[in-house]
Amino acid sequence: MCKFSFDAVIFDLDGVITQTAEIHSQAWKIMFDDFLLNIAKGKKESFKPFDLKEDYLNYVDGKPRCKGVESFLKSRGVTLPYGKHEDPPAKNTICGLGNRKNVLFKKLLKCTEVKVFVTTIDFIKELKSKGIKIGVASSSESCKKILVKTGLFKLFDAFIDGLVSKKLNLKGKPEPDIFLTACDKLGVDRKRCVIVEDAVSGVQAGKKGGFY
Repeated sequence: MCKFSFDAVIFDLDGVITQTAEIHSQAWKIMFDDFLLNIAKGKKESFKPFDLKEDYLNYVDGKPRCKGVESFLKSRGVTLPYGKHEDPPAKNTICGLGNRKNVLFKKLLKCTEVKVFVTTIDFIKELKSKGIKIGVASSSESCKKILVKTGLFKLFDAFIDGLVSKKLNLKGKPEPDIFLTACDKLGVDRKRCVIVEDAVSGVQAGKKGGFY
């Protein structure tokens, strides 16, 4: 019988398990800067680039891509049609820009060594040795690819990413859907499940879900 006050821990991926938040932020910056520069030129206005720290953390970190695009553009007073999730990257819609960012992220991922937070991995292994179930819940559609690339995928007892969320029609963070689904897969009560997050939207999702 578990001697702890919790039975499971669900981790976010980017910025918690792997140091891939930097790759995501770079992909966002390349995509948004190109888009914003074209708008500025067309309107003959000054160009204000995407800020790797403030804009990333406040508007896109931890959110599904399209929600991140929508949130950031709203902060700049830019309105675009939402479009469809399958919109091509070249299309100037919310979803099109999100898919454009995804293409850039995958290109950067191929040529970048993915580093992990060793302390997090050690912590996960220690928890597992004590009988605690471990899950990962991420908005990223590249989550499984990253975990396989780093040899970490088999560490987790439950796995929910952007692709699974899309298939199950789950709402993204700050809604708690992905954490609740991961919790169900782990077979534990949410009140005995801990969420480990670094993004504001993720912390909000954990609170909304009523987790430990």
